[in-house]
Amino acid sequence: MNFAFDEDQEEFRATLRRFLEQVSPLSSTRELMAEPLAFSPEVWRRASDQVGLPGLVVSEEDGGQGLSFLELVIAAEELGRVVSGMPFLSTTSAILAIQAAGSSEQRAQLLPALASGDQTAALATAEPGEGWGPDGIGVTASGDGDEVVLNGRKSYVLDGGSADLIVVSARREGTVGEDGIVLVVVEGDAPGVSRRVLDSMDQTRRMAEITLKDAKGRLLENGSWSTLARTLDRVEVLLSAEMIGGAQVCLERAVDYAQKRHQFGRAIGSFQAIKHLCADMFVEIESAKAAVYYAAWAADEDNEELPVLAPLAKAYASQAYFFAASESLHVHGGIGFTWADDSHLYFKRAKVTELLYGDATANKELLAQRLGL
Repeated sequence: MNFAFDEDQEEFRATLRRFLEQVSPLSSTRELMAEPLAFSPEVWRRASDQVGLPGLVVSEEDGGQGLSFLELVIAAEELGRVVSGMPFLSTTSAILAIQAAGSSEQRAQLLPALASGDQTAALATAEPGEGWGPDGIGVTASGDGDEVVLNGRKSYVLDGGSADLIVVSARREGTVGEDGIVLVVVEGDAPGVSRRVLDSMDQTRRMAEITLKDAKGRLLENGSWSTLARTLDRVEVLLSAEMIGGAQVCLERAVDYAQKRHQFGRAIGSFQAIKHLCADMFVEIESAKAAVYYAAWAADEDNEELPVLAPLAKAYASQAYFFAASESLHVHGGIGFTWADDSHLYFKRAKVTELLYGDATANKELLAQRLGL
């Protein structure tokens, strides 16, 4: 087992970081916060054409690059460093679901447009007031054959307000628990689909509530709760990677500010209290990185440990990111709480992503359940 990224992967990281520094700096993120999409379609097109972001793990025969899950993790981490609003996580989540549940014909039909960036997608699984498990899925799917009719509501859908395709988790009428779960692909602008963008603390990325009223969709051939659960484990690993990317920047910004800011004739970084804050942040982040990279390896290898490692990684990353964002604010002092500084962008992203797909407590409970404790 090797936790180090190889030379090609590190070169991909360096290339992507340079690209994002040029096209998606924090100044751009601030400007896009006021826009309906919170991302630039032009920049997303460039990311698709020049870096191939949406098609990293899509096979070459389906129009992608055919890379490993580890490249996805690197991309998520780098996007987290710039609190990007690009629809990478949402589109990739849907791609992973289609790859897991779709037939070869369905993958050939759906994936090329997503891999090229011509279309974006979202994965809709949570519902208002419910959790992320099978008991929280109440949207019903009725009808025989490939075409089904959906009724119900989904919420907290990343980029759900703008996605061209939506992969919806639903259940057959009369079923409960893990039984009867299916995955259905719905056109974002299909009749019977209404979308409402939700107010969020994190203004750098959009979430939506989706109402389905007799909306028609295409049933993915191999959809089930076990398929969805495996997909959600991988999505949690990607979200965790995004979080450690943001957490690392919080530490870097805190250290940089502590070296430049002077009080009483000396840099505040020379004060023991500030040193302790930064050291604690470093320990939390490195611990989270170890958990996330281990989970990433398990996802890449399709290892049987993934169901345990995914919630573990999310719990560690949630705690580390929010801790780093909070302590970075403390190091920056009063200016960190103002719009003049970028610290609040990371703090808000940390809080929202902590809750997305379950907070640390929920993931620890899931971990205990999967361990049989």
